[in-house]
Amino acid sequence: MRYAPLISRYLFCVGLLLVAISHAASAQSLARSEDDEGGWRHSITPYLFLPLSTTGTSTIDGTSVGLDLSLSEVLDVLQGAASVRYEGWNGDFGIISEVYYVRLGEDGTLPSGNANVDVDVRQTFVNVQGAYRFANGVNAWGRRYAADVAIGVQWNRLKQEIDIAGPGPGVTLGGTEDWFEPMIALRYAMEINDKWSFASRAELSGFGVNGDDLQYLLLAGLDWKSWENTSLRFGYQFYGIDYSTDRSGGEFAYDVDQNGIYAAVAFHF
Repeated sequence: MRYAPLISRYLFCVGLLLVAISHAASAQSLARSEDDEGGWRHSITPYLFLPLSTTGTSTIDGTSVGLDLSLSEVLDVLQGAASVRYEGWNGDFGIISEVYYVRLGEDGTLPSGNANVDVDVRQTFVNVQGAYRFANGVNAWGRRYAADVAIGVQWNRLKQEIDIAGPGPGVTLGGTEDWFEPMIALRYAMEINDKWSFASRAELSGFGVNGDDLQYLLLAGLDWKSWENTSLRFGYQFYGIDYSTDRSGGEFAYDVDQNGIYAAVAFHF
């Protein structure tokens, strides 16, 4: 390929930018009190995921580069992000929706000095899930617990693009892919005391649909009811994605595993 050396040099930047692309999750599953079990309960949760380690492979136009990245390398190229999760529950039935957007990029000049390179990476997803609480009670220590399952659909958009401008016609490598995929999630939560709760969550999506072999998410965290209608959440998360498709210029793929810290603030009403 004519531009393979350029891709190899700048594909590392693309991989560097993509490390922020991942699902984050809410740690809350319990109502604030037994009195809140009746009627609708809602929560809106802006969140942040900080990947301390990212390993895997990023591919554009058939050229791949291995990734082994730290959090500081990610923050150097972050240009903007927004993420929020909504949950609405009425009795044992719930609706969950999540919106995520991140934009990262870097520009520079080739060593020859006769061409400029711009790396643009963006990822967006929107999902909607229907949830059912199949366990809800009080344990031997008098603390409440709950477990729920959710199924839904997620729309994804992934952009990996490199623009090269210089003498002669410009060149664009990579592009943007959109796809839908099914998803399923399982969550368990338990009160520790009046202020603290523990929660764990597992999520799987893709299942080979539209090029996404599998996305997985595993997390465990704590919820601190710091105020009557607000709680703080933090924990540790493992995430992975294995997506690939064929484009006219060659394979377009992203196969990455991450782990790191998530933090969020939840507003209840």
